[in-house]
Amino acid sequence: MWFDQVLHGDCLERLADLPKASIALAFADPPFNIGYEYDLYNDKRDRNDYLRWTERWLRLVKRVLQPTGSLYVAIGDEYAAEMKIRLDQLGLTLRNWIVWHYTFGVHCTKKFNRSHAHIFYYVVDPKRYIFNADAIRVPSARQTTYADRRANPAGKLPDDTWVLRPQEDQRFFRADDDTWYFSRVCGSFKERVKAKNSAQTAHPCQMPEALLERIIRVSSNVGDCVLDPFAGSGTTLAAAKKLGRHFVGIELSEHYVERIRHRLEQIPSMVPTPTTVEV
Repeated sequence: MWFDQVLHGDCLERLADLPKASIALAFADPPFNIGYEYDLYNDKRDRNDYLRWTERWLRLVKRVLQPTGSLYVAIGDEYAAEMKIRLDQLGLTLRNWIVWHYTFGVHCTKKFNRSHAHIFYYVVDPKRYIFNADAIRVPSARQTTYADRRANPAGKLPDDTWVLRPQEDQRFFRADDDTWYFSRVCGSFKERVKAKNSAQTAHPCQMPEALLERIIRVSSNVGDCVLDPFAGSGTTLAAAKKLGRHFVGIELSEHYVERIRHRLEQIPSMVPTPTTVEV
């Protein structure tokens, strides 16, 4: 059984082992090549080497996407343009260039503090893809501010700049909390996946579950399989399991694999077996 697994190893090798056209949705948050301290991976590679590697894993991800599949890729400023060029060259179609604005940005001393990341949203077929609009609607200003009767009572689709507001997710905002932006997962947050002991550090780049839940709700259906080729802290897989999706993650670090599996064990699963796919 290849699904509902965290696969340990190099993503290039593991992606090649997955069945063709088996994945409804892939979310990739690859290393940004800016010097993060990972467990094993070197995040300061030669620029050309990094881009060649990027092209290889993107091609392998496309191979496993279903004809109605979607791909989301998170990336920083340094390689955003290069990433888009390579996604376009694969023949995928851009639906949105999303900007995720977060609080607790990276502290800088000689330039403006970084408080955003890019998320590219691509589909295999622009005429036939999953987009569950009603699953992610949020209250509009017509409803919350102007009491306009013309407002759609079901709300509106989120903008392509993701600044999560209190009415959009009550888990992150209390009545007495004046921070209304969608934060990164900082080390002190309850959501943070902790290391087993002080000698082992948690993953340095953990995405918020709410962000992944939005992506999974809109671009996949219950029972579909969601892929994360850089599983990291396991947030994509955890969100997929909570939402009734199957999942498969790939992670280079054995330590991170262990932490992901422990995280997933705490989440009950009630999803059906996916249909047989072409190998």
